[in-house]
Amino acid sequence: QVQLVESGGGLVQAGGSLRLSCAASGRTVSSVAMGWFRQAPGKEREFVALISWNGGYTNYADFVKGRFTISRDNAKNTVYLQMNSLKPEDTAVYYCNVHPPRANYWGQGTQVTVSS
Repeated sequence: QVQLVESGGGLVQAGGSLRLSCAASGRTVSSVAMGWFRQAPGKEREFVALISWNGGYTNYADFVKGRFTISRDNAKNTVYLQMNSLKPEDTAVYYCNVHPPRANYWGQGTQVTVSS
């Protein structure tokens, strides 16, 4: 059993920044790749970014490259998503999960709203 709790979302103006956190409990995620995903109303959940178990490899969806940075602190069992230069189209609920994601690991997510 693993619980993933996302936090750090909020309302921000276009061009602003937010840092999302994903705290894991129930078991450590220090040895598994993690990812961030997002879902806007009426749309499917989509991949945003991933990070390898030790942080040595990252990958990003094209629409966030150069703007978002995924990182992790295994000692804190936490994964982060630094989001800069936010755009209104980034508005979504952001979720973390292992990568590849497991269906039963989806949590509540954290809402990110970017205004024009």
